[in-house]
Amino acid sequence: MTKHTGYIDKQKTTHILLKRVSPKTVMSGALFAALLASSGCATSSLLENNNQVSSTPSNNVLSEDQIVAFGRPAQALPKMPNATMVIVGEKNSYVLTQGGTEMVNLLTNLTPKNIQVDNEMKFYVPNNDGYFQGEMKLSYAKLKDEFKRSDYQFFLQNSGKECTSASDQRINAQRFCFSVPVKGAIYPQVSNLSLIQSNYRALSKPYMVSFYTQTQQTQVSRNGPNSAQKLVLLPFALAFDVITFPFQLLEQ
Repeated sequence: MTKHTGYIDKQKTTHILLKRVSPKTVMSGALFAALLASSGCATSSLLENNNQVSSTPSNNVLSEDQIVAFGRPAQALPKMPNATMVIVGEKNSYVLTQGGTEMVNLLTNLTPKNIQVDNEMKFYVPNNDGYFQGEMKLSYAKLKDEFKRSDYQFFLQNSGKECTSASDQRINAQRFCFSVPVKGAIYPQVSNLSLIQSNYRALSKPYMVSFYTQTQQTQVSRNGPNSAQKLVLLPFALAFDVITFPFQLLEQ
């Protein structure tokens, strides 16, 4: 009789507890369990596939070339009326269509031995379609007592900014920096490269020019980064002769 009464009490307690649990609570618990299960499956799937997920921007270097000389086209280039300066490389030639006039103006009006050009020329190739853009930077330094009034006027007219370093100050020198925005097109190796190399004195140290593009997108890759792209030359561009400038642009 006592055992039977205890069994009835347990049934009543269970019935009361079930009444207190609302259908909404039961439904919420079921949904939460389902979400946990699906999340676990997705995580497991990614781990099993060993995929790499990337969404950070990166610079991809398309090409590097050693600079041989600087000059201008021997003849006018088709569809390039503003081609005033050429960076002659061992692999290709790089025609400046914007900023070339400004660079030539600086280099022909300043004493070459006092010019220093940034030896890291990096140009951006937005679409890898044969066109590039960037900046060419140079500085001009002399002893303070060697500067003339006309020098300072030239600096003002050409956006020169004083950038005297501590080492310059120790020898009582003064330095001015120039930054010229440039745009250009990538052409094949110049036709008279061998002649230029034989007649043009080698630069005091190797200077490189590099071209890069940017990628910023979410990628899922099993094997890591995509295979490297190659630098594209200007479509239908033909090789041409170059007349080198009489100054040594990068000589130290």
